[in-house]
Amino acid sequence: MAPPDQCAPRPRVVVGLDGSAGGQAALRYALTAAARRGAGLEVLVGCARELYRMSGGPLVVLDVSAIEAAARQRAADVLAEARRTLPGTADVPVDVLSTVQAAAPELVRLAAGADLVVVGSRGHGVVRSALLGSVALHVTTHAPCPVVVVHGPGGDASGALTGSSRVVVGVDGSPSAAAGLAAAVEEAARLDADLDVVACFTMETYWSDLWQVMVPPVSEVRDDVRREAEAQLAAVLAARPAGTPEPRAHVEVVEGAPSDVLVRRARDAALLVVGSRGRGAVRAALLGSVALHCVMHASCPVLVVHPSAARAPQAALSGTAPA
Repeated sequence: MAPPDQCAPRPRVVVGLDGSAGGQAALRYALTAAARRGAGLEVLVGCARELYRMSGGPLVVLDVSAIEAAARQRAADVLAEARRTLPGTADVPVDVLSTVQAAAPELVRLAAGADLVVVGSRGHGVVRSALLGSVALHVTTHAPCPVVVVHGPGGDASGALTGSSRVVVGVDGSPSAAAGLAAAVEEAARLDADLDVVACFTMETYWSDLWQVMVPPVSEVRDDVRREAEAQLAAVLAARPAGTPEPRAHVEVVEGAPSDVLVRRARDAALLVVGSRGRGAVRAALLGSVALHCVMHASCPVLVVHPSAARAPQAALSGTAPA
């Protein structure tokens, strides 16, 4: 009987590619991420089915099969160029998939059972000029696994392969932040990067007509927040298998709004990691306000981690072609 690790399925990384600069940056990030994980890469190319009516003549239906084949070939060309310029990616197994359905729900279905999904922040869609494209927003909100949003073309992951960089993660004591911290530890270990664990707090003073509700001194709040963050980090590190690489981790406590602090602290980072929902007022939403702000405004790739990821069977897509 084969050892258990040989029986385990190969990890999977999924990426959406649409020919935009952001899509190509996402492909490069996904390729390096797959190489780091020893994972296979699945590249999804969307092919919108178009119908045309010319001068009242008969309805013309395009050759969808030919369009899909051409799209897969373009993806293979982009992939070949990425392999040529990214060290350590030549042996990553890749499948190029195509679909005539809307790209966002197809990526979410393909994400079932995957270790990671990578998308560009803006593609060729109708909202490509927005800070966050509709595909990135939908996938980040609904995918059942962690999602990296890459801001391209400057969000390329090739620089991360050289190591000696930083991974930044925000913590607030919520289950979502705990999941993000665990993911950040793993990413920092893969990149041989420093891990900056950032815990934020704000001092609120509430007034009534007659008296002021007093809050603890800033120093006391800061110490409490630091103790909680350090305990969370210690618990995550203690839960990792013995002998696995441990990143150089630093806990930083900052007074200020978490969304602004995290974007500022991650300005020159290789990766910013956030939980999908925190302790804020919109924590019941599918994507919290801090996560949304970071995905929209951070200059580096942003990894969004949900507190739990249900693993459903992989959806079948048309046009699988090895590359």
